[in-house]
Amino acid sequence: MMRLPRFRYVVPKSVAEASRVLAGEGPDAMPVAGGTDLFPNMKRLHQTPKTVVGLSGLAELKGIFGTPAKGLVIRAGETLTDICENPVVRQAYPGLAHAVASISTPILRNMGTLGGNVCLDTRCNYYNQTYEWRKAIDFCMKKDGGICWVAPGSPRCWAVQSSDSVPILVAMRARFKLVGPRGARTVEAKDLFRDDGIQYLTKKPHEILTEIRLPAAPDWNGRSTAQAGLPALNGWRASYQKLRRRGAFDFPVLGVAACAWFGKSGVVTDARIVFGGIASSPKLAEEAARFLVGKKLTEATIKEAAALAYNPARPLDNTDFTMHWRKQMARVYAERALKEVASPQSPVAS
Repeated sequence: MMRLPRFRYVVPKSVAEASRVLAGEGPDAMPVAGGTDLFPNMKRLHQTPKTVVGLSGLAELKGIFGTPAKGLVIRAGETLTDICENPVVRQAYPGLAHAVASISTPILRNMGTLGGNVCLDTRCNYYNQTYEWRKAIDFCMKKDGGICWVAPGSPRCWAVQSSDSVPILVAMRARFKLVGPRGARTVEAKDLFRDDGIQYLTKKPHEILTEIRLPAAPDWNGRSTAQAGLPALNGWRASYQKLRRRGAFDFPVLGVAACAWFGKSGVVTDARIVFGGIASSPKLAEEAARFLVGKKLTEATIKEAAALAYNPARPLDNTDFTMHWRKQMARVYAERALKEVASPQSPVAS
């Protein structure tokens, strides 16, 4: 049986206090909410904080606020179950509800939080093993070693970003609020991530993710909504498709999120296609997204866009299934995501 190493557990009374503790303790401290990622990592000695700052009791991190017409705010401490079962999220943001419902198992969704899934540690076949296994082959660059076993000649770590919520939040242009000792800042979802298996977040260690801000979800009866940085659009839809070995629960070895904004005639005015599970950060298929602008989502344009999305999809050989087959599936799953976006009714998570 793997046991947790000894650590000091701190229960702050506010986000501000939690941030101050993290700043004061430096690299020896880490925050925890649901603990579904950190505690297993601590048991395997991947992460060894001397101080763990508990966030699960903070009311500041709980709740879903606002309206779809103006944009919904999900606080980072909301459990995954609360999100995927929330009737407003299911109705107005079905793609997000579907993505969150695909994470792990019901029991772990009852514990895990959206903020925790956004900040999920990167994964790798050579890293996510027991301490004894890693010691036997020599430790990897991500923890205790100096070599990346995925690419031994590489100067960087290639562990993979494997969150299910991240690709669709990036595709939807969600925004994240981060709070630190010096105040708060808001970043677009894509800007939170760095293409590095070790330093995979641009979030500072003492900052706490407090809110996930979703864009306004227009009424599909024809009323238009203006989004920040985008022209007034008649509406948008988003979808997430996940490839994994076990259908019941598993990390994605390929995740594809697609989002398209439509004008009144059904022409795409903006689009995003985002891959997860293939690199250290979510990957945008920018050429494919540009191709869709000015066109309707027909079978022909969807196939062409999926073919263009195939090019930047370069899975690494450090997760389940072969990287060559996963690359072939990138085209298939991009096409599935776009077809779901094109359908009159995006499915709600079951």
